Amino acid sequence: MQSCWNDSDLREMISDYADKGVNEDLAIRTYTTRLLGQEPRLVLHGGGNTSVKTQIADALGVEHEVLCVKGSGWDMGTIEPAGLPAVELVPLAALARIPALSDEDLVAAQRRLLLDPHAPNPSIEAVLHAIIPHKHVDHTHSNAIVSLTNQPDGEDIIRDLFPETTIVPYVMPGFILAQKVREKLDESPGAKHLILMCHGIFTFHDDPRQSYDDMIRMCDAAEKRLDVGTARPFVPARLPAKAPEVSEIAPVIRGALASSGEVEGRPNRWILDFRSSEQIRAFVDGADASDYATRGNATPDHSIRIKRFGLVAPAPASGRLEAFATALSTSVKNYIDDYVDYFERNNARVGGGLSQLDPVPRVVYVPGLGLFGVGKAAKDASVCADIAETTVDVISRAEGIGTFVSLSEEDLFDIEYWSLEQAKLAKSVEKPLNRQIAIVTGGASGLGLETAKLLRSEGAEVAIFDIDAGRANLAATEADAMAVVCDVTAPRSIEDAVRQVAERFGGIDILISNAGAAFQGALKSVDDAHFRKAFDLNFWSHHLMARACVRVMEAQGTGGAIVFNVSKQALNPGPDFGPYGTSKAALMALVRQYAIEHGPSGITANAINADRIRTNLLTDELVAQRSNARGVTPEEYMRGNILRREVTARDVAEAFLHLAKATKTTGAILTVDGGNVAAMVR
Repeated sequence: MQSCWNDSDLREMISDYADKGVNEDLAIRTYTTRLLGQEPRLVLHGGGNTSVKTQIADALGVEHEVLCVKGSGWDMGTIEPAGLPAVELVPLAALARIPALSDEDLVAAQRRLLLDPHAPNPSIEAVLHAIIPHKHVDHTHSNAIVSLTNQPDGEDIIRDLFPETTIVPYVMPGFILAQKVREKLDESPGAKHLILMCHGIFTFHDDPRQSYDDMIRMCDAAEKRLDVGTARPFVPARLPAKAPEVSEIAPVIRGALASSGEVEGRPNRWILDFRSSEQIRAFVDGADASDYATRGNATPDHSIRIKRFGLVAPAPASGRLEAFATALSTSVKNYIDDYVDYFERNNARVGGGLSQLDPVPRVVYVPGLGLFGVGKAAKDASVCADIAETTVDVISRAEGIGTFVSLSEEDLFDIEYWSLEQAKLAKSVEKPLNRQIAIVTGGASGLGLETAKLLRSEGAEVAIFDIDAGRANLAATEADAMAVVCDVTAPRSIEDAVRQVAERFGGIDILISNAGAAFQGALKSVDDAHFRKAFDLNFWSHHLMARACVRVMEAQGTGGAIVFNVSKQALNPGPDFGPYGTSKAALMALVRQYAIEHGPSGITANAINADRIRTNLLTDELVAQRSNARGVTPEEYMRGNILRREVTARDVAEAFLHLAKATKTTGAILTVDGGNVAAMVR
């Protein structure tokens, strides 16, 4: 591990923050915190914290001796000074000598000591930082350090490698840990650094660079100690000659995980994040993976995210997905039954009264492929996958020099069901389309883009399909979505695009089949190629997209929703619009056929009939031409319906959203046109 310290960068940051009224100590602390937070081998998703002791003036200009410590919810890699709230130092340190204090009371006490009452909660380890008698304190959950401590003889290894360090046996983070460290510091007031068994490392110094350099030096020494071990310690299992593609396996995994029950009357869907590497493959392909992968987590805080361990799936074979699905369902059921037993015996141990978390695994290890992070949203799945990669690294390195051991089941349970974390979970509210994956064709502009943004705001993970890569990327940035280049008239392009979505998120739940164009021409004179092009885009593309998505939906076994953009032309055709009207009429028949054939699988098929919407098809210029031809203003033309109201792209997007959510409606044609008798379905 190499130092990333750069004096020029530090001076620039100090200068920039000085212009914003931030004192030098806090600017330096921000810089060094980022250095640590940007190294995933040290800090991962909240697994670390930093502090500095300094003088800061309150709102009245009175100077206070404070501890500026990492605040809850801030990422160390991108932290700002606001993410290091100031806490009154002397009374904070005094808390460590109180005989007993619950974590809830500790949080309340720390909040009362904040200089700014609106600041984020200080780290639960703020008291520990306060009692260390040095200006700068750094704490990380270094992979290498944890690989050494999580050994049967971990203390001996640490003492041999770092004879000057102070070792702290594992205790629960928070107040109990602060008390334990206080005892150690009372015994060894000259301690240079701390290594917490099965937890991490603290370095500290009055010189910020010395504290940082000590962290890098010690973690580098730990890595070198591990390097003498076996790089690939696992004996490979005998696996099928060929594994299926990730895009084939992921929907099956989603289906198996969903079999655990419903969430508020909906399928218990999950988003997946796939990872693979040489190290991951060696881990998941090991003959004893079901042993070492289920011994426990690298550090206790990981239990909050990925439970005490993940699920080791059976090895899939290409061409035998049905057998894999059956075996995996059994594995998931066994995992859930085991989790329920684990909860019940530990809940009884702590006196009862806890509410069981959902029992679904957050990591699935698949021999022959890699691992999947599992979450309620793509961000959650990514976090779980990151932690799983760290778990693989820590266990692999630990096994390379000896035997990986984790904390006891009781210790891991106490972290997973930590009252502070339970309180956070109780406040979390899912959006209506969380856990669902949507594709929007023609999504780079107009109705498609508006619909993509609305689906995303409702919690869905969204993939925008468009033939223009530049437009797709711009739209994806605007909608916080995935950009996929796809020619919806080309079967191979569609199959590849759908595969990309399944690999990225795990499957597909919603298809908004929106792409289309208004092909004009009189039937007696229209060019045949032009007519066929109309059907390619307005009929065949919808069938090809729906067919590809239905295959994924049926592999998941959790239903799905397909919503087509048909247009009023299917019911109310106009002169010289034969290619458009007839292709859209055929599409309406297709909607009903999909509803009939795939309803038994829980897949709905519905359609939107919209009219007179300002889009790339109906531009302001075209509106002006049509209104002039009718002798009305553009506004009157756009309000030329029964309700006398202009219909907007947002109105159509809301109709798409409604039908995507309508689990008990199929074969429906919903008009969004302000009222047009000639286009009414009945």
